[in-house]
Amino acid sequence: MGILIHSARLVTDRAETADAWIRLDGDRVAAVGTGAPPAPRPGDEVVDAREVAGPGATLTPGFIDIHGHGGGGAAFDDGADAIRTARALHRAHGTTRAVVSLVTAPIDRLAERVAVVAELAATDPGILGSHLEGPFLDPGHNGAHDPALLRDPTPADLGRLLEAGRGTVRQVTIAPERPGGIDAVRLVVGTGAAAAIGHTDADAETALAAINAGATILTHAFNAMRPIHHRDPGPIPVAARDERVTLELIADGVHVRDEVMRMLFASAPGRVALVTDAMAAAGMADGAYVLGALDVDVTGGVARVRDSGAIAGSTLTQDAALRRAVAFGAPLADAVDALTAVPARAVGRADLGSLREGAAADAVLLDADLRVRAVWAAGARA
Repeated sequence: MGILIHSARLVTDRAETADAWIRLDGDRVAAVGTGAPPAPRPGDEVVDAREVAGPGATLTPGFIDIHGHGGGGAAFDDGADAIRTARALHRAHGTTRAVVSLVTAPIDRLAERVAVVAELAATDPGILGSHLEGPFLDPGHNGAHDPALLRDPTPADLGRLLEAGRGTVRQVTIAPERPGGIDAVRLVVGTGAAAAIGHTDADAETALAAINAGATILTHAFNAMRPIHHRDPGPIPVAARDERVTLELIADGVHVRDEVMRMLFASAPGRVALVTDAMAAAGMADGAYVLGALDVDVTGGVARVRDSGAIAGSTLTQDAALRRAVAFGAPLADAVDALTAVPARAVGRADLGSLREGAAADAVLLDADLRVRAVWAAGARA
C-alpha cells in the first residue's frame, strides 16, 4: 500500500512547484508530478493536501536536525526512553530525522551514552547517530557545559568515544586551539564523521587551519565563539566565505538577532543549517530543568544556566525556525533547504533532505502559516 499526496505546493531542492503530487511507496518516493494525480492503486491512501492543510498547503521534505539535546521534558543524555520521548516531540513538529547531541560529561559516561545512541540508530532510521558537543571545548566559551569537565582532545579519549559509537558518531565539536585540536580534527574526519569548530576562542588563522585539516561545520554560528571584529575576525567570516563549511544557526531570535541571521543567509547561500539546539524544555512549560550537569531555568521560553546566566540551549522546534527564517526575509525555498538538504549533506547523508524520485519518504505538510498539519517518516504517518 502506498500514499498519494496531491494538490500541494511542493518545496524541495531549492525550488517551488505549484499543484504537485507525490507517491510514497514503502520508505521511498516512487513518483513526483504536477497537475492531475495518477489514479490510486488498490489499497493506496489518498491525501488531498488542501483538505488537510487548506489552500496554502505546502509539502516539504522531512526536517533534519543535526544539533539538539532533547524535548518534551526529556534529555538525550538520559537513555533510550528519554531519546524516544524527545524525538516524538520533535517529529510532531516536522523533524523526521535527527542527530542526537550529547553534552559534556566524563569520558566513561559519554562512551556509555554514545553506545546507547548506536543501539537505537541500528533499528530507528529517524536517529542518524550522535554528536559529541563536548568535552573538547574552550573553558572561556563553555556556555552550558560544565567547565570542570572540559579537556584536551587526546587520541585515546577520542578513540574511545568513536569506538563506542561503532560508526554512528556523526559529528564532534572541537575547539581547535586546544593542544592537539588540529590533529583531533584529522582523526575525526578520518573515521568518516564531521569535525565541527565550536565553543572556541580560535582566531581566523586557527579556524582556517582546522578547515584545511577537514573541519566542515561551524557549531551554532555566533554563539560560544570569538565574535567578529574588523581587525580580529575570528572563525565566523572564515567559515562563511569557505564553500567547504556548513554553518549551524539557531533561529529562535534569542541566540542571534534577525538582522544577523539575514546577513548569514546572504553570506553563505546554501550552507546554513537551521538547528534547534533544543533542550528538555522544548514543547514544555517554563520551569526548572537540567542540562548535562547544570541546573537550568526556563523563563518566557528562554533557557539559561542558573549560576552563570548563560543561554542553555533553546526551546525551539524546527517548524518555528522555518517560520522565523521566512519572517526575517529568507526565501521559503532557501529556508526549507536549510532544514533539509543542507544539514543532511553536513553529516554525510546526501540521500536525505529531498522529495525527488527515489528519495527517502520523509515529508511534512504545512498550512499557509507554515504550521505542521501532517508528517510522514520513512513512509509512515507520524
